[in-house]
Amino acid sequence: MNSSAATLLADARYFSSNTLELFVRDSDGNYLTAQDNIIIDMARKVVERSVSKGMKLDSPSRVREFLWLKLAGYEHEVFGAIFLDTQHRVIEYSELFHGTLDSASVYPREVVKRALQLNAGAVIFTHNHPCGEPAPSDADRRITDRLKDALSLIEVRVLDHIVVGGSDSVSFAEQGYI
Repeated sequence: MNSSAATLLADARYFSSNTLELFVRDSDGNYLTAQDNIIIDMARKVVERSVSKGMKLDSPSRVREFLWLKLAGYEHEVFGAIFLDTQHRVIEYSELFHGTLDSASVYPREVVKRALQLNAGAVIFTHNHPCGEPAPSDADRRITDRLKDALSLIEVRVLDHIVVGGSDSVSFAEQGYI
């Protein structure tokens, strides 16, 4: 456990039925109110441990929770991928491209290179919509088709593309786009 994590030993206290406040301990042992960004960063680390290398992704809810925690806090678009082996076990989660408020340039060549480097057998794509609306755009569907075509040449299956927006997400596979 690193020093920031060690100082983040949380103590939760209820002040009313609707309010939960978390505290962190500073280097002097004093308790301070935890800032939202610290709580979110620690939650991300906990979820990362729950979706770690070698873990088989057999629960769509686990994938969605993991991706939501990875992407929900960004104020710009981020396009990422969970690279999997042929048994759908996690090899790596990568944030591949960072963009602007409403778009991110995605380069199929770079995705193929990364899949080959990791010896991936399958992939789940993801990106966020900072505006909070998870509905896939036409551009989202087009890039997914391009990626699927490029990866099929090297026999890497695209299992899904999940768009995270606000507190919700949309699965291309569930929508019939993949």
